[in-house]
This record gives sequence, C-alpha cells and structure tokens, in this order.
Amino acid sequence: MLKEAQKLQESRKKARLELSNGITLEGFLIGADTSVSGEMVFNTGMLGYSEAMTDPSYLGQILTFSFCLIGNYGVPAFNSGDFFMSLGHESSSIKTQGIIVSDIFDGYYHHNSDTSLEDWMKSQNVPGISGIDTRYLVQLIRESGNLFGRIVPQGYKGGRIDRFEFLENFKDNEYVDPSKYNLMPSVSTKEIKYFGESGKTVGLIDCGVKWNIIRMLLERGCRVILLPWDSDFSKVQCDGWLISNGPGDPANTGDLVERIKKDILPQNKPILGICLGHQLLALASGAQTKRLNHGHRSHNQPVYSLPEKAAFMTSQNHRYAVDKKTIPAGWKLWFVNANDDSVEGLIHKTKPFMSVQFHPEASSGPNDTGWIMDKFISSL
Repeated sequence: MLKEAQKLQESRKKARLELSNGITLEGFLIGADTSVSGEMVFNTGMLGYSEAMTDPSYLGQILTFSFCLIGNYGVPAFNSGDFFMSLGHESSSIKTQGIIVSDIFDGYYHHNSDTSLEDWMKSQNVPGISGIDTRYLVQLIRESGNLFGRIVPQGYKGGRIDRFEFLENFKDNEYVDPSKYNLMPSVSTKEIKYFGESGKTVGLIDCGVKWNIIRMLLERGCRVILLPWDSDFSKVQCDGWLISNGPGDPANTGDLVERIKKDILPQNKPILGICLGHQLLALASGAQTKRLNHGHRSHNQPVYSLPEKAAFMTSQNHRYAVDKKTIPAGWKLWFVNANDDSVEGLIHKTKPFMSVQFHPEASSGPNDTGWIMDKFISSL
C-alpha cells in the first residue's frame, strides 16, 4: 500500500513553491494545473479541511496544512438547492488560493463523502502542492512574519486564472498580499437575503460570513437578515446586530468602520462581533488593531475568560488583533489568548455590546464556546 502511494506521488507533475524570501521548495502538483499567488499561512488542525478551504477568511491565502495526511475522508456533497444541507462547506466555493500538504489521499472513505479532495480542487480551478516538508514550511512562516508564495506547475507558461475581484489586475510575477486590498466586495453577498420565518431579528453584516453562523442563529429561533457589507444600516429593522468574520486587514474595509460607528452603535441594540467583526466593532469604538507575527489558525487555541474565570479551547483564523493598550473607556477585556496574551474578546461595561476574536460557531473545531451565541440571543 505504501509503495503504491509512493508510485502515485512520483507519477504526478512536479511543481514549485516560490517564496518571497527567495527560497523555492519542490513537490508534486495536486488539483488544478494553474499558477496562483497568495499570503502563506498555516493551519494545525487534523481535520476540517473542506471547512477551512471554504472559509472566506482565507481569501487570498495559500493554506499550508501541518497535519501529515489530508483528504482521507473526501469532501461532503454541496447541495446548491438547499443552503443548509451543505455541511462541510462554509461558503459556496473554495476561498483559498491554493493549498500545501505533506501528503494527499487519492481516494476517500466516509459515508458523507461525494468526491475526493483533489477532484474538488480541479472542479474549482484550485492548485496545490504535495510532497513538501510542511514542518519546515511552517517554521519559515512563523519566523518570517510576512511571507508570500507562488505555486508554479512544471512547464507553466503564464495565463494565470484568478477567481476573485481583487485579483483581476495582478501579473504573473507579483506576490499577492491580500491585506493591501479591501476584500469585502469579493466575499460579501451582493443582495439582501432573508432566513427564518419568525423570532427575534438579527441584522447580519456579511463581511465573509461562515454559513454555520447563520445555521446557529436559525437553530436558536432567530430570523436573519443577511446584509451586503456596503448596506445602509440605518434603514434596517432588527432587534440586534451580528458583524461577521471575514478576510484581510480590518482597517482596509472602505467606510465600513465609520458606518458601524455612525449607524449601529448609537442604536444601543445588542451587538456581537466575531473575528473580523470583533476587530471592526473595536475600531468603531475607538480602539486600534495590529498585525500579529504569524496569526492564529487552528482548532486548538486556548483562551481564558476573565469574568468567568474559565479556560476554553477555540477555533481561530486571523492575522490581526485588537491592541490591548488602546481598549477604549467603557469596554473591558473579556477573553485573552492563553499562549500570547493577545485580546480574544471585549465586552461593554454598560451596553449590550460584545465581541470575540475566535469562532463560537466553529463547525470543524471545538464547541466549547457555543454558549456565546446563546448569551447574545438572550440579550435581544
């Protein structure tokens, strides 16, 4: 079995990972036969690869999986006719530029599987590389602070196909740094959508929302209005607001922060910010954000709640964090990261405003903090 897998690996077309620090790593092409560029990031999770690859927060990034084998349980079916039957997907398509793995499983064995990981990647024109020492690559990413890469198949002659709006004018010899661009138009819904028949109404600002956020709200009896990032929030009738996760630099989101400050905060209605939404709410309240050296991207990030005096295991995917020194008056720390003491959550002292840097809705990670959604809904 091992020899057969090795033969399959060696029969693949070769490909290069060209890094912005001058290092080139060679491996074997998986997925689509095309070239892409993006920010190099890594995830330490052992499963949940389809959820990670469809997470809009990974837009513009080449995702390295540190676990030794990816793809063994395939990819669940995507049911375009029923939004909430597509478990295993956090959006309608792959959002990563490409992936890097040590080894990929050619088949798949799971009762929910519909296709193999590689066939899924080919169908969406997403390339990757296997056969690379991902332990070494993760160390490079951690040590560099800012590292970008290009996936280049053997014999590639140009003509890169890019799938997102912000990439339309990139040239083949450029390294993509997604933080330089406002990524909201590439991930947010283009029109207002409604979910649920009755219950408390949540205005959900779509900055690249993961579908499980909507699932959890509906499971708890809420009605959801999904709003484009550039909506006029002053015209929305709702009982509370949820600002979603999403990609990129929170300070590079057009006028979104200013509109949250002007149109949402004065309403004094309950607000929950998640991941990017947490950062946007903090900016609108007067705080500042900073870029972390290598970010938090895994299903095993420990956080500590100061009010509850309890630790929780969380799923995270972010590069930016709120600067603790700039937390404005009226707010207090809710959660801190147990590894690096960075801000993981804020809560207002008198108003029903709260935010978390991690994902309480994480469908592919731990469910320790699902109670945060209940806390928000109980305040509506």
